Amino acid sequence: MIDWQRVEIVMLDMDGTLLDLNFDNTFWQQYLPKHYAEKQQINIDDARRELMARYAEHKGTLQWYCLDYWRDNLDIDLMALKKQISHLIKVLPHSINFLDQLHRANKRVLLVTNAHPDNLILKMEVTQLRHHFDGIVCSHDYGYCKEDQRFWQAFQQQQGFELAHSLMVDDNLQVLASAQKYGIAQVLAIRKPDSHRPENRVMEYPSVSDFSEIIPDIY
Repeated sequence: MIDWQRVEIVMLDMDGTLLDLNFDNTFWQQYLPKHYAEKQQINIDDARRELMARYAEHKGTLQWYCLDYWRDNLDIDLMALKKQISHLIKVLPHSINFLDQLHRANKRVLLVTNAHPDNLILKMEVTQLRHHFDGIVCSHDYGYCKEDQRFWQAFQQQQGFELAHSLMVDDNLQVLASAQKYGIAQVLAIRKPDSHRPENRVMEYPSVSDFSEIIPDIY
C-alpha cells in the first residue's frame, strides 16, 4: 500500500486522522446549533439547517476552518464552547504507536493541519501529542488551506522537502487530491475518522480504517 523505502517525510492531518472526528462533528452539528438556537431564540432544527447552509458556503476554504470568522459572524465565543466539551477530544486507536514506529524508522514526522491555531493549542494540551512531531504546520500561518495549491507551494518552499519522498495522510479526500495534484508522491486516506460513525467508502486512494493496518509495514 505504501512504499516505505521511498518515504522520508510523513505529513499527518490532525482531526479525523490522528484525533477522533467525533469531537468536531459533535461541536459543529450538535453543540453549536444548540447554543445558536438559544441565542437567536429559534428552533434547534432551524438553527442547524441555517448553520449547515452557512458552513457549506465556505467548505474547502480557510474561512471554513477559521474560528475567528465564525466567532465574528455568529457572535459566539466558540473556544469557550469547545472547552466545555473538550473531554470528547480523543486520540484515535493506534495513532501513538504509529507515530512511535515512524520515529524508530527515522522518518521525519510533521503535523499538517487546517485547524485554527487556538483549536490546535487546545487539542495539543488535551492529547499531549506535541512532542511526537518534528514540526507542526498550520495552514492559517500561510493564508491558504490544504485544499489550495498555494498552500503546498508555500509549505514546500519553507520546509524544503522532496516531493518524491513524501507521504500525506488525511481523512479529507479533497486535501489528498490537492496534495497529489501538487506532486506529493504518496497519499493515504483514513476511512474511519469518527469513532461514532460508520467507515467512509474510499475508492480514489489507498486507505486504512486505522494505523494498525500499516504499522507492521513501516520497516
